[in-house]
Amino acid sequence: MQTRALGQTGHDSTITTFGAIALNWLTQEGANQLVELALDHGINHFDVAPTYGDAELKLGPKLRQHRDDIFLGCKTQERDYDGARRKLEQSLNRLGVDSIDLYQVHGLEYEEELDAITADDGALAAFRDARDEGLVDHIGLTSHGSPQLILDAVDRIDDIESLMVPMNPVVAGKDGDEYDYEAVLERADEEDIGTLGIKAFAKGSWPATDELAEDDRPYANWYEPVDRPEEIRERFDFAAAQGLTSVVTPGDPKLVAMVFDAGSRYDGMDEAEQRSLVERLRHEDSPVPEQLHH
Repeated sequence: MQTRALGQTGHDSTITTFGAIALNWLTQEGANQLVELALDHGINHFDVAPTYGDAELKLGPKLRQHRDDIFLGCKTQERDYDGARRKLEQSLNRLGVDSIDLYQVHGLEYEEELDAITADDGALAAFRDARDEGLVDHIGLTSHGSPQLILDAVDRIDDIESLMVPMNPVVAGKDGDEYDYEAVLERADEEDIGTLGIKAFAKGSWPATDELAEDDRPYANWYEPVDRPEEIRERFDFAAAQGLTSVVTPGDPKLVAMVFDAGSRYDGMDEAEQRSLVERLRHEDSPVPEQLHH
């Protein structure tokens, strides 16, 4: 599988990142098999979080067995120093590893959160101390909030090395600054910051809860995904062609193998195909930015 430089980290990430949230829905045996499948496809970048149920615990056994082959991303939603430090130590313990390659501020959505994490007693101070201690190698940020907020974060965090943001043809076709994740990718390219694409496979928001109870949804994703192999490949190709370092697999394990396959087959997508796809989907519903859907 192709690799691309993850900004200035010194790591070349595969163009597919394994989103380990999918392990939460599997038995330990099933989780082991899915991790092995990722490794069989050559995938070297894995991403997990403490909010993903027991995914950290499920990832642990194969992660430890193949630690040298896996660039490990983890993250925290804690915004203050003590909370972030506690979550980091918890993740290290649950994963059973000595260090995390990329530790990310998880799910930034509001300006006041950015104020909190950049304060003297904020989460970033904990990240930096952990980096000094060798517990963390690189610092990143994830958000499916407003693109302008992400750009503000880049302005205010001078040691940020990766961004995880939404990218799909539905978002790309929308007008308005609130959908302008392309501006984030352009800025990341200028600053040599790695970029990880999420929501590449989002078809739209699920119907209202009273129409379709959460337990009745056919997929575990918080958005309704595309689910046919040709759609998944088309979506993967589009996201990878936007200049992202890597495209993150969706949350439901039933979809993951198709994305691994799409990543293995990726050989570019010409601009005419990209424009055609955007035009076809521009009037679809987008489940991002997140703050528009509270």
